[in-house]
Amino acid sequence: MKVLNDILGYPNRKIYQDDSYFSFSLDSVMLANFVTIRLRDKNILDLGTGNGVIPLILSLRTDKNIVGVEVQESLVSLANESIQYNHLNNQISIVCADMQQYVSPSTIEKYDVITCNPPYFKVNDKNFFNESKEKMIARHEVLITLEDVIKTASKLLKNNGTFALVHRTDRLLEIFDLLRKYRIEPKRVQFVYENNLKGSTLVLIEGTHNGKSGLKVEKPFIMYKDDGTPTEMYRKFLIEVK
Repeated sequence: MKVLNDILGYPNRKIYQDDSYFSFSLDSVMLANFVTIRLRDKNILDLGTGNGVIPLILSLRTDKNIVGVEVQESLVSLANESIQYNHLNNQISIVCADMQQYVSPSTIEKYDVITCNPPYFKVNDKNFFNESKEKMIARHEVLITLEDVIKTASKLLKNNGTFALVHRTDRLLEIFDLLRKYRIEPKRVQFVYENNLKGSTLVLIEGTHNGKSGLKVEKPFIMYKDDGTPTEMYRKFLIEVK
């Protein structure tokens, strides 16, 4: 069933969703706020954009051109409906394509900033066969692997361009190895915690294409206090993104 919702913390941005597909999560909202966007950055790309939530949020941070690439036609249609509803056709465009096939002479080294909220789980995950095709593609590395994503981003990034992704903390070392393999130097990380009683399961990572070494670990993002109420950091995040 298709519905029109506010994006979390953004009452001035509406998004179409369908509960048959994988809906956007806080992960994407956090990534769209975490990534660095410089004044000189003119071309921005979101790989595996889904229903376009990251481009919709980024349009509040910059007036530059934003492209989203998504392989599932049904999600492309939802993204385009949201773009039209928010009157952003002149800034955001959605391309229906496999992100690896999006690499071409016209797109190589084109982008200043690339974001991605990729599938988190390998296909041997125990929940793999219990999901719809659409959710399976969004959550599991069925059509594309983590290495494919990073390799693709490396080809599309300009020299000194920024790549940011959100992923599972337990794959952090693998992510660092792959980033460096494809000449994207890790520059910033932020660990996300549900509360002080649990370890981090989510991490935000930013790297620079052909960048110099030097990693900054940001202040941890803790969502809830031990009693279950939102932390000041989480409240401030929701207020600031409105």
